[in-house]
Amino acid sequence: MSSQPLRLGVNIDHVATVRNARGGTYPCPVRAALLAEAAGADGITAHLREDRRHITDTDIDGLVQALSVPLNFEMAATDEMQAIALRHRPHAVCLVPEKREERTTEGGLEVAREENRLAHFIAPLREAGCRVSIFIAADQRQIEAAHRIGAPVIELHTGAYCDLHAEGRLEERDAELARLTEMAAFAHDLGLEVHAGHGLTYDCVAPIAALSQVRELNIGHFLIGESVFVGLEAAIAEMRKHMDAARTATI
Repeated sequence: MSSQPLRLGVNIDHVATVRNARGGTYPCPVRAALLAEAAGADGITAHLREDRRHITDTDIDGLVQALSVPLNFEMAATDEMQAIALRHRPHAVCLVPEKREERTTEGGLEVAREENRLAHFIAPLREAGCRVSIFIAADQRQIEAAHRIGAPVIELHTGAYCDLHAEGRLEERDAELARLTEMAAFAHDLGLEVHAGHGLTYDCVAPIAALSQVRELNIGHFLIGESVFVGLEAAIAEMRKHMDAARTATI
């Protein structure tokens, strides 16, 4: 299979985290999104949580109005979030699990247990023209369920792989990478578009970027953190360099 261009979606949630730590309006997530767009991001991701801990409704309003690149609206599968998505009609909607007590998204969505509910939930989003993605673990049962409910895209959760890499647990990391590799191919063979994300850094992105079935990576926390030291444009450029080098090596 020939390697296709790999898109980079930049998640700007944690610009809002910094702003909200002090209140007020600075730093502005919309400004960060525009800087990321200018630096070559193919899309912007923002997660409007139930508790509004970082991105706010006003941020979503501003992003919809300001961006030229696609907005990927991460959200829980709740009536409130569905109504917001249907009002704004972003390019993409990615359904993720959400718990108030978690620091960040802790795992993939349990699609197989909620197939009927999720099938009905995503139908109006698709009818509104939103590209629906499901954030799931690299698990065949969940991928098959996502396919059955009509989601055209899945995003594979790379958090476990990244954590194992950071902890130096290389044998377990390689096993997780093998699972991601196998499930990316499985999902692609079902006709799903495959994305990946969560926890990716310069040090561990290459093996994921090298997976020819993966069309998009969504990266946030690391890029925002790195931008404190080098600036957002330089951080994105460096990530793109690692992604492109890995992708070129697979052609």
